[in-house]
Amino acid sequence: MIGRLDEVVIDCHDAGRLAEFWLGVLGGHVVRQSHEWVALYPPHGITVSFQVVPEPKSVKNRVHLDVDVDDLEDAIEATERLGATRIGEIRWDELGGFQVMADPEGNEFCLILGATPVA
Repeated sequence: MIGRLDEVVIDCHDAGRLAEFWLGVLGGHVVRQSHEWVALYPPHGITVSFQVVPEPKSVKNRVHLDVDVDDLEDAIEATERLGATRIGEIRWDELGGFQVMADPEGNEFCLILGATPVA
């Protein structure tokens, strides 16, 4: 082993705004560490930090966050009220369902539900 995963960092233009968005999604508390660096400490899981960068997002994320939810439709509506947007439709497979979303700066994340609905 070389090391341990410390946190996930999301590049952005407005670290405070994204931290507040993700606070609404994950809960916890936000700590502003500098003008260019804000951390969110959720009650469960790993720290998510936001780092200000000058360049705009230009392509699909190579890494994204999966957020486990109890009700997919409710979670979609709640994140949209916080400023997220849907990307495509809900997808179902043998592992359950998920909806790709984008945060207010366009970073993709997935809302996931582990159980397939009963028809």
